[in-house]
Amino acid sequence: MAINIYKKKRLTRPNLVYWFLLLYIIAALGWWFIALNIQNQQMTGYRLSMLSRNDPAYVQKVQKIYNERDRKAARNIGEGLLILIVILVGAVFLYTAILRQARIHRQQQNFMMAITHELKTPISIARLNMETLQKHVLSDAQKEKILKSSLQEINRLNALTGNILVSAQLEGGSYRLEKEFLDLSAIVKESSQDFMSRFPARPWHKEITEAIFFTGDPLLMQILVNNLVENAVKYSQPATPIFITLKKQGNKGILEVKDEGMGIPEKERKRVFQKFYRVGNEDTRTTQGTGLGLYLCSKIARDHNMIIHISSNRPQGSIFTVHFNLTQHDGNGA
Repeated sequence: MAINIYKKKRLTRPNLVYWFLLLYIIAALGWWFIALNIQNQQMTGYRLSMLSRNDPAYVQKVQKIYNERDRKAARNIGEGLLILIVILVGAVFLYTAILRQARIHRQQQNFMMAITHELKTPISIARLNMETLQKHVLSDAQKEKILKSSLQEINRLNALTGNILVSAQLEGGSYRLEKEFLDLSAIVKESSQDFMSRFPARPWHKEITEAIFFTGDPLLMQILVNNLVENAVKYSQPATPIFITLKKQGNKGILEVKDEGMGIPEKERKRVFQKFYRVGNEDTRTTQGTGLGLYLCSKIARDHNMIIHISSNRPQGSIFTVHFNLTQHDGNGA
């Protein structure tokens, strides 16, 4: 609570300064406009007082002075409105940029806190398991269980660091995309089998069509599948099922991961593919995660000319669907 109050105060002060300066500039503009109009009126009065009523061209000269007064007034109004529009457009742009930077900064802070927890958890579990093996005499079954648990945590740590590394490489343009002839059915099977062994108590439903081939980067495709399944696991209760489907539809392939979890509001479905973005309130969220998984899925899909979208799983949950072009198998594995 104290941290939240501090954050609000830290954000409120720049806002107050921003609005004070904006109002001051607008007030200065208004004062400038009033001063110019007063000066214009004074100059008009002075020029009229210099005229002689006996002058045969008196009426024409008076009219000329009034016309010039009106032109200057119109010019002042035009210049004032133009400056006001420029100020307001600049203010809106600046305020939007400030909010965007504040949101990015907040998301990066949340990411750092999340990644610290995500890295610490598997390391702590693996360390505890190793200390247990070192200090206690265990049966072969107990050793096997502990080693299996440690291996799962190490694999989880490896996947997490892989996501971070690949995300940085893709964003920086340093990742070299390898286009290979892939058996996507085998990749989805391997990924789903890994999750089934990690979460044996959860109901799993697989419908994977054999021999679906695709041209793409093997590492990125494995990350795409793993992150979609991982996301379904994180945001659904342990007793609820997860459905993994890979099928053909004409000359297209469809990968679908469906859960019965909390679901994603329609207004947030595009935002979940943004880097570091996570659904819900950071202060009350209990689900682990870094906000990189779905961002990577979206980036990988774009780089492979895939289409990824989210829909609701009635009555509850989400469906992530990936559409892609099939690669014809020529019998030679290429």
